[in-house]
Formats: sequence, structure tokens, C-alpha cells
Amino acid sequence: MDDSVPQVDVPGLPAEFGADAILLDVREDDEWQRGHAPGAQHIPMGDVPARIHEIDVDKELYVICHAGGRSQRVAQYLLREGYEPRNVSGGMLAWTGAGRPVVTDDGGPGSV
Repeated sequence: MDDSVPQVDVPGLPAEFGADAILLDVREDDEWQRGHAPGAQHIPMGDVPARIHEIDVDKELYVICHAGGRSQRVAQYLLREGYEPRNVSGGMLAWTGAGRPVVTDDGGPGSV
């Protein structure tokens, strides 16, 4: 099977996540707690196989990490499992570089 996952730049992402699209953040808990994209779903990379049932296969799926490496590996795994993921090029570094918001769990301003 071809493990090539489509890449998407931050400007090509939906404005919001939740109803029709998922932004799956696969960073570790401490990274998530410092700050994440509003509306993102968090499953650390190592937990994805055990928690794959939490990912809605019927929604557009974008996978993100800090810089794009971990999310690429998770996206390849999800592709093999029947999902149609897209990897966010540049990860959260590109997200913040594009001026997108970063929040904490309590809704306050976050950091990457």
C-alpha cells in the first residue's frame, strides 16, 4: 500500500474544527497543555492505536504535531487503517506562524 499522505499548509485548513472537520493533535500531554488549536482533538501519538475508535472516520481529518514529523507518521498509520488523513505541513510552528490562535484548556491564551 502507498503510504503517501496528502500534505496541507495552514492557510488551506478550515477556519474551524468540530462539525465537519477534525484537527487531530498528536503531541504529548505537556505540549497540549501549553497550548493548542481551538477545537482540536488530542490523542498523543503513542495512544492513537488504542484510541483510534475516538476518531470519526466520516469527517475531514487533519493531523498536526509540533513540526510535522510525528503527525506524518500517525497519518500514515491512519491511512493504513482506512482513514483519509492529511498531514499539516510545519505543524503547530506553521500554525502560529500563520497567525492562527493558540489556547489552553481553560480558553486562555496558549503558547507552542
